[in-house]
Amino acid sequence: MITTQIADKIFHLNPDNFVNTALQYYRHQSTNSPFYRQYLEIISAHRVSVESLAQIPFLPIQFFKTHHIVTEQVALHQDAKHLHFESSGTTGLVSSHHEVPDSVLYEKSFGAAFDLFYGNVSEYCICALLPSYLERGHSSLVYMCDQFIKKSGHPGSNFYLYDLKELYNCLQAMEAAAQKTLLIGVTYALLDFAEAYPVRLQHTLVMETGGMKGRRQEMIREEVHAVLREQFSVPAVHAEYGMTELLSQAYSTGDGLFKCPPWMKVLVRDVNDPFQISETGRGVLNIIDLANIHSCCFIATDDLGEVMPDGSFTVSGRLDLSDLRGCSLMYES
Repeated sequence: MITTQIADKIFHLNPDNFVNTALQYYRHQSTNSPFYRQYLEIISAHRVSVESLAQIPFLPIQFFKTHHIVTEQVALHQDAKHLHFESSGTTGLVSSHHEVPDSVLYEKSFGAAFDLFYGNVSEYCICALLPSYLERGHSSLVYMCDQFIKKSGHPGSNFYLYDLKELYNCLQAMEAAAQKTLLIGVTYALLDFAEAYPVRLQHTLVMETGGMKGRRQEMIREEVHAVLREQFSVPAVHAEYGMTELLSQAYSTGDGLFKCPPWMKVLVRDVNDPFQISETGRGVLNIIDLANIHSCCFIATDDLGEVMPDGSFTVSGRLDLSDLRGCSLMYES
């Protein structure tokens, strides 16, 4: 099965078929992913009949730091472009690695999700404020924003490293033209910009991706959003939930609740028993990302949160002793 066929199936998924599709992908990866298969053998999960999402063994996210997580027998089209992503790797910590054999899958994933939540990216001017990500390279977030900038086609769409004055001038021009704009940035950089250049934004969505990167004192999400709302005079601050180990993103429109695209689902596991998994409630977040067909679709994160009956979820912090990760460093009280 070539990547294009896989993508067509995933991103046109009927929500009613999610469970059956996820179980199908589990059977595929439990057989064709060498490391995932080894993990299942170690925990003796291969002996258990998996008939529901809660019975699926989720791979601890830390293994993306130490092992090559990829499925065998990947059939790609001739012009497939291979991608290699690395996590932000806070100083002194080991980075995660995610091999993506074909860029088509990732591009279709973030493109379809953005279309679903925000409409066609060609309608926007994209202003990306991601200095630390741009400096280190191999960032899945930078790759996504770069594609957004290109597909936007607007002359003002660009990355802004430390050019805060230039960003301010661009936003002023977009506001004067009533141009729909997305300002997406790492949290510390958005706060720096908001303090240096407060500006009233009526036609701009402000979206934070999380992360102080050791540049500023940690703040809870409500505090960050309160500062940004005041400095930019916006009714809400949006947020993106994504990570190197996933090819899909969830979005929050400012109410603290993240919503997933149809090919992604969040479950919750017990803090003390990682094999006790529920579809709702409080605990540690487990993520099913069907776009991860070439690595592992079933990831046990270290993020604490709550999953609501409608499938939306909150992120409230991280497990004790977990490595800090760039896209989820903020804690809520």
